[in-house]
Amino acid sequence: MIVNQPDDFRAQIAAGWLNSDAPAVPRAVFLVEPTDFRLSEQSARDNVYMDLSVQVDPARALDQHRRLSERITACGIPLVRFPGHSSTPDDLFPNNVFATIPGRCIIGRMLHPERQLEARRPDIRQFFSDLLGYEEVDLSRRDLVAELTGALVIDRSHRIGYCGMSQRVDQAGCEAMHEAFDLALSFQFDLKPSEYHTNVVMAILASRALVICPDAFADPEVPEAIAEAYPGHVLRITREEKEAFAGNCIALNFKDLFMSQTAVDALPEDKLEQLRSWGFEIHGIELDEIEKAGGSLRCCVAEIY
Repeated sequence: MIVNQPDDFRAQIAAGWLNSDAPAVPRAVFLVEPTDFRLSEQSARDNVYMDLSVQVDPARALDQHRRLSERITACGIPLVRFPGHSSTPDDLFPNNVFATIPGRCIIGRMLHPERQLEARRPDIRQFFSDLLGYEEVDLSRRDLVAELTGALVIDRSHRIGYCGMSQRVDQAGCEAMHEAFDLALSFQFDLKPSEYHTNVVMAILASRALVICPDAFADPEVPEAIAEAYPGHVLRITREEKEAFAGNCIALNFKDLFMSQTAVDALPEDKLEQLRSWGFEIHGIELDEIEKAGGSLRCCVAEIY
C-alpha cells in the first residue's frame, strides 16, 4: 500500500497490522572506492550540497574512504570493497544504484547519464547473482527514475518505505521500488525543492529510532506524522545540522551508529547523548573530502541483507 497523506499514514500505523517480520540491520555491506576522485558536473545540477569551485584531493578522499572501511570492519561487520572507475565519479555512493532485501538485488534507474553507467557494472551484478544467488530486479532499463535508498529511506523490520519525491524519483519509480523492496507500506511525500535525496534529511536507525530534519519537508505535517511512528525515539535536527550531514547516518547493527565527523561536530552534546541513551555507540569518521561530492557516510554504504 502506498499513501501520500499524513492522516492516511497515521491511520495505517494506528491500525496495528504492520509486523516486525524482516531483518532490521544488514548482515554485511559493500563499498566502492573513490578512484580518481572528482566532482560530477551532472550531479551538481540538482545537488545544492555541492560546490564545483572547490578543489578536491583524490588521495585524501581515498584515505578517508579506507578508514571508513577499517572502522566498519573493526565492529565485526563483514565488508566487501569494489574498485571505482574514473568515468563514474559518483560510484563511491553505491546505495543509490544497488540495494538488497534478503535473496534479492535491486538495480536502480538513475537520473544522470554518468550514474546510469554504474548500473551496468557486471562485477557487482554477478557478485549478487552468481556468487550469492540473489534474484535480480533491474529497474535500470525501465522508463522511470528510482535512486533506491537515496530517495527511499526504509524501516527494514516493519517494511515501511519513506519516499521523498524530488527529481531523483518519479511516481513510477516510487511504485516500482515499493514492489521491488517488498514493502508493506510506503509513505510518499514531497521534499522541499532544494532537497535531492531523502537519506540526507532523515534516517531510520535499526528500525527503532528516527533522525529527521522537519525543515526539509514541503508539508510540516509529514515529519510530525513520521515521528509519531517512533514514540520516544525521535531526534529532530536543525537545517544547519542537516547541512552538516547529521541526517545522513546509518546503524549497521543494533549498537554501532556511523556518521561523518562533520555531523558529530555539528550536533550538540545533548543530542549525541540522546542517541547514546538509545543504546547506540557513535562512530564519527572524517569524510570532509568526500562530502565535497554532495553526499556523506550513509551514501557510501550499500547494505547486504
